[in-house]
Amino acid sequence: MQREEKQLEASLDALLSQVADLKNSLGSFIYKLENEYDRLTWPSVLDSFALLSGQLNTLNKVLKHEKTPLFRNQVIIPLVLSPDRDEDLMRQTEGRVPVFSHEVVPDHLRTKPDPEVEEQEKQLTTDAARVGADAAQKQIQSLNKMCSNLLEKISKEERESESGGLRPNKQTFNPADTNALVAAVAFGKGLSNWRPSGSSGPGQPGQPGAGTILAGTSGLQQVQMAGAPSQQQPLLSGVQMAQTGQTGKMPSGIKTNIKSASMHPYQR
Repeated sequence: MQREEKQLEASLDALLSQVADLKNSLGSFIYKLENEYDRLTWPSVLDSFALLSGQLNTLNKVLKHEKTPLFRNQVIIPLVLSPDRDEDLMRQTEGRVPVFSHEVVPDHLRTKPDPEVEEQEKQLTTDAARVGADAAQKQIQSLNKMCSNLLEKISKEERESESGGLRPNKQTFNPADTNALVAAVAFGKGLSNWRPSGSSGPGQPGQPGAGTILAGTSGLQQVQMAGAPSQQQPLLSGVQMAQTGQTGKMPSGIKTNIKSASMHPYQR
């Protein structure tokens, strides 16, 4: 009997130690989430989850150990119930249970879940039993297929993002051409003074100059003065030659007509 009691106490001590470590880890993780969320990184969150998972596995190993007695076979009976504040109970429960009265004993010493929870659990068990083996297998296959497709898409996106980050961006312009264009616009570099043949200045080859204009004017004068006597032809020719000699100036046919009219042979 004493051996079983010692074994039970040793198992309880080991269990309490594991639970205390798990409690401290949970408290530390909750503190980080509440107070250090602005500088909390994903690797640190994964480390906290890994620590909690390891401690839970250790706790399960302690409970499943062959030397650990079955705690479900142990019966706890409250010996004293009091509505007064118990300092020892406050210290052992870290302030969570101040009194050990009729109100808190059913909650802390309950060996079965609440009636509402127990009813929901029974309903879920009944619904699961109604599903046939073939239907359950189809649902499992459908769920596995959806998970596989989702994992494949995630892996594809990760590969594309990694390859896109390693591959340099393709250049869509020529820096030499861009620099040459900027230099030509800003400083006139590489530009020439050549002009096409149709845009040459007065008197230059390729543009109808004063000779052509004067030739047309002379023809106009000859047509207008066709009715005048033949003795005025030398004078008109002299006027035409004088006008032709003025390079780059367009002769006035009106002035020529006035002058020709003032030299009528009958005004002597």
